[in-house]
Amino acid sequence: MSKRALITGITGQDGSYLAELLLAKGYHVVGMLRRSSTVNFERIGHLQDDLELVSGDLLDEASMIQVLRAHQPEEVYNLAAQSFVQTSFTQPVLTGETTALGVTRLLDAVRMVDPGIRLYQASSSEMFGKVVEVPQSESTPFHPRSPYGVAKVYGHWITVNYRESYGMHTNSGILFNHESPRRGLEFVTRKIANGVARIKLGLDTTIALGNLEAQRDWGFAGDYVDAMWRMLQQPTPGDFVVATGETHSVREFCELAFGHVDLDWSDHVVIDERFFRPAEVDLLVGDPSQARDVLGWTPRTGFRELVEMMVDADLDAVARQQRHLA
Repeated sequence: MSKRALITGITGQDGSYLAELLLAKGYHVVGMLRRSSTVNFERIGHLQDDLELVSGDLLDEASMIQVLRAHQPEEVYNLAAQSFVQTSFTQPVLTGETTALGVTRLLDAVRMVDPGIRLYQASSSEMFGKVVEVPQSESTPFHPRSPYGVAKVYGHWITVNYRESYGMHTNSGILFNHESPRRGLEFVTRKIANGVARIKLGLDTTIALGNLEAQRDWGFAGDYVDAMWRMLQQPTPGDFVVATGETHSVREFCELAFGHVDLDWSDHVVIDERFFRPAEVDLLVGDPSQARDVLGWTPRTGFRELVEMMVDADLDAVARQQRHLA
């Protein structure tokens, strides 16, 4: 019989790549969706016939108990969250409800229905925030710099707590920034890739960005979901930093993205104070050696390859849109 997995946040970037991976491994994949008047199936449209989609909400523990009882997954991947850092400053309470307390509700539902279920919690490099050491590893202290980062720290520690209190196979992946053509347009990498495509095709002339000096450890989301799966296959649960170990600035991302279509980024990028965060995270770079040694995981996609993949995908998408409108 095929293994059963439940993915919360299946319509997001990571959810769609993880669903692809699990389906390719022969899993029966159940995706949990919030009831909403505008569910966006864009990222999983090509998979919809192969998935079982059910309704549930991290704000409602009873709904999660019901989903777990009805579908009896062996693995649960919690990827649902209010996941945009900028929004967490304007909606800190909602961010706490979903990104922090939502994890507790899910863990508790698993504990009550079947504590043998293996669970993956999406932790984040934003937990390190104002970093105290470079690079950051599993033992680096947290100093989050946004309500999102604070909520993720809570979600991370409650996952550890359920592991230690109830002997559950709960795991946290401390994922550093991971991007793809499926990234939301509100994220800076996709904003740049999409802006480059629109400028190249003559639809716009500039992109407004915030802090160009912020440095991140950027990898490809399609590589990172493989690390999530590997965690749940281990005999012992744990926490793992998932990263490339390289750091690049927003400015470098711009240089590569514009350079890929033979444009000079400095002719088109405008700095806008509105896009600076109230508290900035300046330098994130992960030490993925534990993921390499224990999980056998290494990233396959390089930085340049990632940037060019995103720009090419947006060039195709914007060109298609133009043809459709013509």
